[in-house]
Amino acid sequence: MSSSSRALREHLSAGRFLWLPAVYDPIGARLVESTGFEAAYVGGFVTGGSLAVTEPLLTMTEQIQVAGAAAGAVDIPVLADAGAGFGEPLHTMRTVREFIRAGIAGIHIEDQLYPKRAHYHKYVAHAIPVEEFVAKIQFACRERDAVDPDFVIIARTDTCRSEGLEEAVLRINRAAEVGADLGLLFPRDAEEAKQATRDCKIPLVYVQSRGNRDGRPLFSRQELEDMGYVACIDAQIMLCTAFHYLKEALTELRSTGRYEKLSNADFVKSRHDLETLIRLEEYYEIEAMTVEHSEDK
Repeated sequence: MSSSSRALREHLSAGRFLWLPAVYDPIGARLVESTGFEAAYVGGFVTGGSLAVTEPLLTMTEQIQVAGAAAGAVDIPVLADAGAGFGEPLHTMRTVREFIRAGIAGIHIEDQLYPKRAHYHKYVAHAIPVEEFVAKIQFACRERDAVDPDFVIIARTDTCRSEGLEEAVLRINRAAEVGADLGLLFPRDAEEAKQATRDCKIPLVYVQSRGNRDGRPLFSRQELEDMGYVACIDAQIMLCTAFHYLKEALTELRSTGRYEKLSNADFVKSRHDLETLIRLEEYYEIEAMTVEHSEDK
């Protein structure tokens, strides 16, 4: 059992609502931690985007490397997107084991076809039959119980978009019967979002998909808590925000030869904050006691 998964279990047992910004690198994870969030998430969308490919082309190794690097930089639990388990039930078991070894506290496993298709980003659901999905969750939970019982398994279904809430709830409830800890589906409107928490047998995680083009609603933390959700994955908050402002900065720099949105004082503060976040002062102290101290003699 890892301290990370145990901490996640404690948060959930205590009824703490978890807002999970989706990170894709260690400095982002540390920034999330430093601003007071109790946990973070490494989504497939942000990993694929940060690697300049796309989520459906990711390998298990790539996703674990990104998630493991983020988890290794912080003390808070980090959860991750494990896609469709990267294969059939046997492959999914190894996926669970490898994410645990990388220090991840929990993963979601979805009912998408594997390998996933790029059309997934156009909201085309390629859902596998329910029995195949349930088998993946069952064997994922079997591996969890053998390796780290505190590790959290989230069952995710994409069928709400194409087949409706009733089918999505059925799949979440079937996953609950074989050991899933939490559920994740994609309600199409506010009424479905409320109904889902009433109909599902396990607590639900909401995905805040900023910039979505299928009309899915965005909710505040309080609204989600009031509806009965236990967590929210903020899937694009970091990657898209960084991309937007970096693009603006680079465009200004290329066209004018200057960048004036931030003053030099702003940059001094930003650099100092960054150096503090990576604990540079601690490194200075260690060098002062060792190599720098020795060279003074």
